[in-house]
Amino acid sequence: MAVTGILLVLFLVVHMLGNLKIFTGETSFDHYAHWLRDIGAPLLPHTWYLWIQRTVLTVAVVAHIVAATVLARRARAARPVKYAHRKKIQGSYAARTMRWGGVIILLFVIYHILDLTTGHLNPQGDASNPYGNVVADFAPERWYVTLFYTLAIVTVGFHLRHGAFSAFRSLGQQTPKGERRARAAALVFAVALCAGYLVVPFAVLTGLVS
Repeated sequence: MAVTGILLVLFLVVHMLGNLKIFTGETSFDHYAHWLRDIGAPLLPHTWYLWIQRTVLTVAVVAHIVAATVLARRARAARPVKYAHRKKIQGSYAARTMRWGGVIILLFVIYHILDLTTGHLNPQGDASNPYGNVVADFAPERWYVTLFYTLAIVTVGFHLRHGAFSAFRSLGQQTPKGERRARAAALVFAVALCAGYLVVPFAVLTGLVS
């Protein structure tokens, strides 16, 4: 769970930084998108790097889901008999909805691939013009796409905040002062990542990027 989570978080950070290149202009953004297809050349044929990356990420996502399922089953098996009376435990929203959040994120990833990777759900769907695809996707008249994207990214933020805090705990953080710092660090990281992703669709929606 931790290893695959870290791998996916690293991808999210790199992917976010790449998305922000849209603010450097259409030529620069399209050049970056096409450069991704040629990473590893001439050792790797055209687009091979992307397919290797997609394969690794797919394996990581599947392994992450499997790990979550195994841990959930172990938790239930460790307490086969329910409490006769159990006090409510104060927990964060992210902790209580971690599993459902994962399902929402998975559905969003599938939609996102069909939209901006394969182009099947994109109104333009032009592989030679990634910049145009993004602008067409988040155009003002398609506000519902921006809304769905926002909800999905916020869900990622909750998932990431709880996951990062849990990672600090797994690494041995147990003191009250350290816990406060871990919670703060996890929150700042999650908010920064969400902001980095959301600034692009809202820039298109408001006309800052067109």
